[in-house]
This record gives sequence, structure tokens and C-alpha cells, in this order.
Amino acid sequence: MPAGIRVTVEFPAPPVCPIADLSARADTVVSDVSTSVASGEGSVTEFLVDAGAVPEDYDGDLVFTYADRHLYRVRHDDADCPCACLGEFDTPVDRYFAQSGTLRLVFHAREFEELQVIVGELRERFPEVDIQRLVRAPTEGASRDTVFVDRSKLTERQLEVLQTAHEMGYFERPRGANASEVADALDITPSTFTEHLLAAQRKLLGDVLEDGS
Repeated sequence: MPAGIRVTVEFPAPPVCPIADLSARADTVVSDVSTSVASGEGSVTEFLVDAGAVPEDYDGDLVFTYADRHLYRVRHDDADCPCACLGEFDTPVDRYFAQSGTLRLVFHAREFEELQVIVGELRERFPEVDIQRLVRAPTEGASRDTVFVDRSKLTERQLEVLQTAHEMGYFERPRGANASEVADALDITPSTFTEHLLAAQRKLLGDVLEDGS
């Protein structure tokens, strides 16, 4: 039986993340990451970064030196770290990618209900989290995932909000417009824009994840 959902989420400048912090300070990409989590002792993270990009005052623990890259090890146990939040749900991070302060994580959820709980907690702690991609395991006999989205589930206002945000580059990286700018274009408050956007996303996620509710 096919099962599971592969989730890609993005955190613009998370408050506590040694990987995102270094990528911002060095204005570089950090993508080769492996993490082991010791219960009650926080997370120990190792990552590779171009040697020439590391600031002179960087105080990470240098573990190994390759020809052109350094392997650093850092320990962190702050609950404000996205990885620590996922760890509370016994959910490992499958892939890391940090660029200029923005952190992108890939993880797996067993089912839609579990994903709802995890994403809800992420949104509570990190309001700027952006759900980038959701991939559900293909049905038996299917060679790839096929997703049909019923736009009629959206109200006219929700569809207008999505279209305007898309046209203004709100979902692009870097963003072509922030929430306030899109809200101004729609003549609504930023909080109202966020409410419409989240409501639309919830409806669309139900189709993407084949949720019958």
C-alpha cells in the first residue's frame, strides 16, 4: 500500500539556526548536512561549506578539511530551531538547504492528519514558514503522482488573493512583493490577506493530498 507525504518547507531567516546563520553571514549555500539528535542533549549538526566563504570570525567547530571545503560541527538545543521542532514529533529532516539566511527542509509524514499537526506547530512557532511542495506516494500501478485541484472550492475573494499574490511574485524567491504590498494592491489589511491566503491554502492542500474532508 502506498503511504506517506514528502514535504518541503522554507523558513526565511529562522531566529535560531546555525546553518541559516552562516549562509547569511557568508552569503553562500550550505547543502551538505547530516544531523544526529541525542534525546535530552539537543542536536549535533555537521555541514560542509566552501572554505573561501567562511568569515574569519566564525567560531564553529572545524572537524575536517577537504581541498576546498570545511566540515563544521555545531550543537544546538533551542526549541526555536525548526529541526528541534520536527524532532519533537520524531520526524527526522531528510534534506537541508540554506542560502543567504533562508532555510529549506525536506521531511516525511506518514499521513495527512500527522502532517496537519506538524505544519500547525511550525506555523505557530514560525509564522513566515512557507509550504513549498507536497508529494504523496503514487497509487498502486501509477508511475507518477497526479494531482487535480478543484478551484471551485475557493471563494472569489480567496481566488483573487491567490492570483494577485502570484502575479506580484509573493510566492517567488526572492519575493517580488511582501504581504503588506499585496494587501495594499487588494485594498485590505495584511492580516486579512493572511487569513484569505491560509484559508485558500487549506482548501487546495486537501486536493493536493487527496484529503476527503
